[in-house]
Amino acid sequence: MARGLLIFNIVLLVLVGVLFYLYFSSNKKNDASKITGPRSVNNTGNTSGIAYFEMDSVTNAFALVKDVKTELEKTEQQFSTELARMEKDIMMKAQEYKNQTTMSQVQSEIATKDLQDRQQNYQVKKAEYEQRYQDMHIAKRLEVRTKIEEFLKEYNESKRYSYIFSNEPGFIYYHDTVYNITADLIKGLNERFVKKKN
Repeated sequence: MARGLLIFNIVLLVLVGVLFYLYFSSNKKNDASKITGPRSVNNTGNTSGIAYFEMDSVTNAFALVKDVKTELEKTEQQFSTELARMEKDIMMKAQEYKNQTTMSQVQSEIATKDLQDRQQNYQVKKAEYEQRYQDMHIAKRLEVRTKIEEFLKEYNESKRYSYIFSNEPGFIYYHDTVYNITADLIKGLNERFVKKKN
């Protein structure tokens, strides 16, 4: 489940980039009728209409992401502890049956059935915990993505970028730091998060 956090971050990065592309490409069609004449320069001097943010910086500095990681780690620990307890109980019961020197055929069958039932119950509980963790993971990822989207939509009302991408390793090979809006994004997200939390 610890790999879940790594996978969470990678998937989050890719989804945010794809969603921004899809969102702004659909808005471009809607805005085309409003633009008359040459494209205006946004207030950063960026004539290309493209900005980016460093997703790893957002992941490391956005308070909601930190809360999500803590919550996921806590849930993972609770599930792991419960599964370890169940596994220990099965092993202790198996040892208890093994230590019984005289068992009839019926008692032996009952003991075998009991251990099989316990093992099956363990497998069901493990699958349930994994599903619950995965569902929680997806829901939290969507929550973070939504917060980023909402902020960037409002942020872009005054900036007028056509595209805002998340920069991830291997995604963008070159970028001019003048178009980096990471600091604005982190500041705005954290201000909103703290305001909502209070």
